[in-house]
Amino acid sequence: MSALTGTTTTTTRPASSRLRVNLATVFTALVALGIGYIGISFLVSPESTASGFGLPVWPQGEAAAFLNLKGIRDLVSGLVPLALLLTGHRRALGWALLAESVTPFGDAVTILARHGSTATAFGVHFATAVFVVVTAVLLLTERGGRTGEEN
Repeated sequence: MSALTGTTTTTTRPASSRLRVNLATVFTALVALGIGYIGISFLVSPESTASGFGLPVWPQGEAAAFLNLKGIRDLVSGLVPLALLLTGHRRALGWALLAESVTPFGDAVTILARHGSTATAFGVHFATAVFVVVTAVLLLTERGGRTGEEN
């Protein structure tokens, strides 16, 4: 409240700050829904989905159960950021995404080490990892605490 006028002053978030928050929110939703979709694809149709992963060969027959494990991993990787986003824990979301970025980096390295598709390793997995890191940085550099409000 202003002592001179007796009115309450409110601060509005600068347009650039709102844009960062909105971008972080949209990017998080894209990451969460994208990896969640991939997870479901590996659970529903593992053999046909695996061919796009970038490895030269993938498990078949009884060993194909490992593809379902990847599906569960990816589904959970989408649910965690979604839960943090929906509950407004944006700083924790940033840290969680930073931790989750290890998965696509690791996928890219594994594909390259196993002589898989270089294009897929970089164009899908490495690019995804960078996108997740950028999203995490946006979240971690938001002003304010739990919901990104100004301090």
